Amino acid sequence: MNQTLEHILPRVQKPARYTGGEYNAVVKDRKAVDTRVALCFPDTYEIGMSNLGMRILYGVMNQMDGVWCERVFAPWGDMEEEMRRAGVVLYGLESGDAIDEFDIIGFSLGYEMAYTNVLNMLDLAGVPLRSQERGELSPLVIAGGTCAFNPEPLAPFIDIFSLGEGEDVTVELIELYRRAREECWSKEELLAAAAQIPGLYVPSLYDVTYRGDGTVDAITPRDGAPAVVTKRIVQDFNKSYFPVKTIVPSTEIVHDRVMLELFRGCIRGCRFCQAGYAYRPVRARDPELLIQQGIEACRDSGYQEMTLSSLSTSDYRRLEPLCDGLLDWCEPNKVSLSLPSLRADNFSAGLMERLQHVRKSGLTFAPEAGTQRLRDAINKNVTEQEVLRSCRTAFSGGWSTVKLYFMLGLPTETDEDVLGIADLAEKVYQAWRETTPNPRRGVTITVSTAWFVPKPHTAFQWEPQITMEEYQRRVKLLREHMRGRSIKYNWHDSQTSFLEAVFARGDRRVAEVIEAAWRKGAKFDSWSEYFDFDRWLEAFKACGIDPHFYANRARSREEVLPWSMTSTGVSAQFLWRERERAYEAKITPDCRKQCTGCGADKLYLGGACDET
Repeated sequence: MNQTLEHILPRVQKPARYTGGEYNAVVKDRKAVDTRVALCFPDTYEIGMSNLGMRILYGVMNQMDGVWCERVFAPWGDMEEEMRRAGVVLYGLESGDAIDEFDIIGFSLGYEMAYTNVLNMLDLAGVPLRSQERGELSPLVIAGGTCAFNPEPLAPFIDIFSLGEGEDVTVELIELYRRAREECWSKEELLAAAAQIPGLYVPSLYDVTYRGDGTVDAITPRDGAPAVVTKRIVQDFNKSYFPVKTIVPSTEIVHDRVMLELFRGCIRGCRFCQAGYAYRPVRARDPELLIQQGIEACRDSGYQEMTLSSLSTSDYRRLEPLCDGLLDWCEPNKVSLSLPSLRADNFSAGLMERLQHVRKSGLTFAPEAGTQRLRDAINKNVTEQEVLRSCRTAFSGGWSTVKLYFMLGLPTETDEDVLGIADLAEKVYQAWRETTPNPRRGVTITVSTAWFVPKPHTAFQWEPQITMEEYQRRVKLLREHMRGRSIKYNWHDSQTSFLEAVFARGDRRVAEVIEAAWRKGAKFDSWSEYFDFDRWLEAFKACGIDPHFYANRARSREEVLPWSMTSTGVSAQFLWRERERAYEAKITPDCRKQCTGCGADKLYLGGACDET
């Protein structure tokens, strides 16, 4: 650590965020390295270090001979102020070297409200914001993650977007970069070659034109770039990299535990869920391998908690034998086992018994909607009876804390559906009264609602977001009908959800607003300490862009969507058919019961989705 940092760190909160030196962090000999990569997470250390995808890519790249990948996180405001005052540029945690000296700078994009942090980190690194201002081969600025499925709001700032799972395509891109450097290619030659690698989208090779009404007229590829870029997936999940020797943080993080990824994809097909479509097809790991990886990771790290991670953990077909195998080791070693993402329709007494072997924590279920009609419309495939049965099972086993998640503003939602949330919460409370063996202990039922954000590549990508005023009216309506001391109600902030919809559905013109807001001081927009909605409204006005055009406007089937040049493998025809079924409140069976013909199975060389 240099002397400047030694003077700075005592003056900032949580200095361990910025020191590196953690157990299992990878430090390589600079002389043995020919390619350096800065893996950047545009949020705090505590958030980024909890991201399993970051840990996976970090391990994949550091397994490559001659490649050194280092971690970079967004410095909190106090640290940024000290860095700018002292002239310290953004650096890699492992070496302390400035990342503008690195070959590749890569960003993980998991949340739209982190976009201003991408710009802020580039500026802190001394790297020009816009791709066209960076004429040299390095640093090459790339980005991936779920948000990359609509890359356009960040298109002017990023050289290459990686769509889908990065384990394989990242290696291919690094090897291409090495070849380009060795053969003295220009940046334009590298970008043209990168566009030929499946899964890589190069925004500078696509011309976008607009109609008089502001909608996209055409997206035209140039220089041999493909008309549509389809995501990449890992074909054999059993052989894919898992970070058994994971970095152990020097300070507390959000998810400070071993995370076992059971499978990728989801069998359910909830019509609002971008991740459910984006991570298809389903591919599972064998339970024997998961048991081995979980035990090895705990032994190496010393963690006392293990969590089973997937979009819908209880849909893993061999979950109970997996839990039995893990608990045989966890119980005598005092390691707790937690299962988030439980489904209300398959939470069993047997599963409950396994969950409470080591430590009993609260349970979370996500009915998403208050009435059966609306749950059918969004294809949630769960009934009120199943929710109540699962809650009774939990209460009879001694649980006294249940969280219920819902959304407000879903397509076709009425006031009856909104009030159905309060009604369902009351029924859960009555289920506790009827089944709990010890009513004196009391119960806490927490109801949380989020504002529905229509996301690209979902059945609801054509839908408008309801207005902010209407969302607030529905929150007020629900709040007035929540009764009982044991029922608590939390709701999501409306201003950030509105902007999330703008960025999720935006085109390249939104980039001007993002840069304007950043120049006005926007950063850490997902944090209340920094978020300023008025600043964003000023940026939209200064750029002459109406945010309601993106958030609150319905799209026709014929409209060219800004993200039309990217594909998750799920066909637009299938998504439109699902939208029509939503308006008829018709259920589409899950993938385990019947192949729905979404198209994602064509990405899987096995020829069909793997069974979970």
